[in-house]
Amino acid sequence: MATAVRTQLENSQVFHFHDTSETARLRANCDIENHHTLMSDGSNLAAILYKLRDIKRPYYERIVKTVRLIAPFFKDFVLKPEINPNYIQLRWRDQNSDYEFRAHQLSDGTLRTMVLITLLLQPESDLPALIVLDEPELGLHPYAINIIASLIHRVSTQTQIMLATQSSTFLDYFEPEQVIVVEHQQGVSSFKRLEPASLSEWLEEYTLSELWEKNVTGGR
Repeated sequence: MATAVRTQLENSQVFHFHDTSETARLRANCDIENHHTLMSDGSNLAAILYKLRDIKRPYYERIVKTVRLIAPFFKDFVLKPEINPNYIQLRWRDQNSDYEFRAHQLSDGTLRTMVLITLLLQPESDLPALIVLDEPELGLHPYAINIIASLIHRVSTQTQIMLATQSSTFLDYFEPEQVIVVEHQQGVSSFKRLEPASLSEWLEEYTLSELWEKNVTGGR
């Protein structure tokens, strides 16, 4: 049992793309050879995309097309080594300009969306056995949340995904039996999976997020 748990943990990865500040590693240069696994903060995004474009082009093109659904102004990534060929930085082009923009010229939400899409649409063989996403909805436009939730459902057939969220909007994209409510009382955290049968009458009139806001499900 201990060996099985250790193996599971070793094949798990936690992602939190909260730091999109001007000094964030996500907006800086990264090692061009650091392309085996997406880092937990997305800081090697450019290296991952560079590898996919050159080696697994269909996956790269799928990522680009999905980004355009959320950011219609986006044309493509510009992926090339810096003056020091050992490093690469995320650049991109607008649909109406040949100017090469840098990552600092993207909104926080758009940048987070690009990392999430890359994580979820990378080759199936590169997916961790367990993906843990901490508050993936941060800074995302409601339509972007729709796209990300759809991708999560799709990828969940390939690997296990665990989400931690406080977004009522995000909650409505999942079924009650997929939701575990966490409450903290007297220094102890309790975990309760929602039971569809006990909520069936409520769900005839209310959405899952509305039941959460009314504290029917707990977790307030």
